[in-house]
Amino acid sequence: MTMSNARTIDLNGDVGEGFGPYAIGRDRELIPLLSSANIACGFHAGDPRTMRETVERCIEAGVAVGAHPGLPDRAGFGRRALALTAQEAADDLLYQLGALDAFVRAAGGRIRHVKLHGALYHMADRSEALAEAVAQAVRRFDPAIGLFVPPDGLLERAARAAGLKTAAEAFADRRYGADGRLLPRGSAGAVLERPEEAAAQALDIASRGVVRTAAGGTAEVRAGTLCIHGDSPGAPEIAAAVRCALEREGWRIASPFAP
Repeated sequence: MTMSNARTIDLNGDVGEGFGPYAIGRDRELIPLLSSANIACGFHAGDPRTMRETVERCIEAGVAVGAHPGLPDRAGFGRRALALTAQEAADDLLYQLGALDAFVRAAGGRIRHVKLHGALYHMADRSEALAEAVAQAVRRFDPAIGLFVPPDGLLERAARAAGLKTAAEAFADRRYGADGRLLPRGSAGAVLERPEEAAAQALDIASRGVVRTAAGGTAEVRAGTLCIHGDSPGAPEIAAAVRCALEREGWRIASPFAP
């Protein structure tokens, strides 16, 4: 089933994407502004210490913990498509969920949702076999947790068929094309860097179900959760602006899957 509430929306962020001595993102500032956190599970980014620290930080802040599994491509930050079978994708997904789950359970928490990272997110929404493999892997891991999905795509359809809870996701800090899809990251203006611009887009999505496109028109976008990328240099400022704008208009910020 799909979780929804007319005046409640989730604010999620990708966190825990450092490795060893290398910090990526300003997680300490970003996490308290979120209602859901997607924690890297060690493939595209993250390592055991980073996962543990990020999990503990999220639980302390009362932020719903989610898994952010990606492709095994640390050099490309998981944003390059790889050739892999549906079974390989399912195996990789379960491996990463198990790794993060150990730290979450040790901290007294529970994984509330899964959001695929980068290229895997888009690949699973364009391949029926991959979408079904992902949905079944999540269901086998824990049928009670939710899945963040692109709206009206193959991944959402597969998740519903598997009996999973879903939340349609849109992006506060990414530019959309006329077709309602994200502009490729290599395109000019694909990333919104100004907090006020991201806040305006978040309000358009939440209140009107539309975004202003790169060409100057509008496109329909359905969302129960809004994402802010934690690796963006100004992510905390963007999150603060988005949260402030939504709350000022009467929106309650809350995870769709936390009790």
